[in-house]
Amino acid sequence: MLSQPRSFKAASGVPLQELVDDGLALIVQTLVVDEASVDPDPLTQLSSWLESARSAGEPMPEAMAVATATIDGRPSSRMVLLRGIDHRGLVFYTDRESDKGRDLKTNPFAAALFHWFLPLHRQVRVSGAVEEVDDDQSDAYWRSRPLGARLSAVISHQSEVVAGRAVLEQRMAELAVALPLETGPPRPDRWGGYRIRPEVVELWEEGADRLHDRLRYKSQFGRWTIERLSP
Repeated sequence: MLSQPRSFKAASGVPLQELVDDGLALIVQTLVVDEASVDPDPLTQLSSWLESARSAGEPMPEAMAVATATIDGRPSSRMVLLRGIDHRGLVFYTDRESDKGRDLKTNPFAAALFHWFLPLHRQVRVSGAVEEVDDDQSDAYWRSRPLGARLSAVISHQSEVVAGRAVLEQRMAELAVALPLETGPPRPDRWGGYRIRPEVVELWEEGADRLHDRLRYKSQFGRWTIERLSP
């Protein structure tokens, strides 16, 4: 649970209960994030914040920016969807021959960032080592995907140069005719899941006058410690 309610102020310094932007009333009442009130496990706390964002109507709370780097330290980032979270970490799926897949093959570390405008201005940063999800779990998720998404993943070698959209559409149409709709295409060997195993997790919540709350979890000898950071 969170405690100690507080309110944002407009740029003029006048306290507000609501901020009206383009006709949308946005509640800006928020709560102090306290070390004693958050869950001692950061993944449990992240799950709670995800559910709060989902309940508040955040359109895609599972969206996260994932950053990787080449072996010589050149970073890149992209948006992906969180498709699993448990005590082991965060799971997402992709083409393992894509740019991020090649990064992770030679430099198996990543950072993820969630940002939610609703119900509160919040961010969560997660960083750690990355491992491949096993074939059984990747197969199970593959079967749950819509047929069109599976067809696209088969015909599109992510991050490779293609002559034009028409090429992709032609491949898609040919594959749809060639395969039985009852089963769809099997999962390509190059497509599967990754798990980010958190080593550091930071909770961030916006505060009045930019006095934001930042709590950092660090994994040490199999246990999590929590420390407050200056905003």
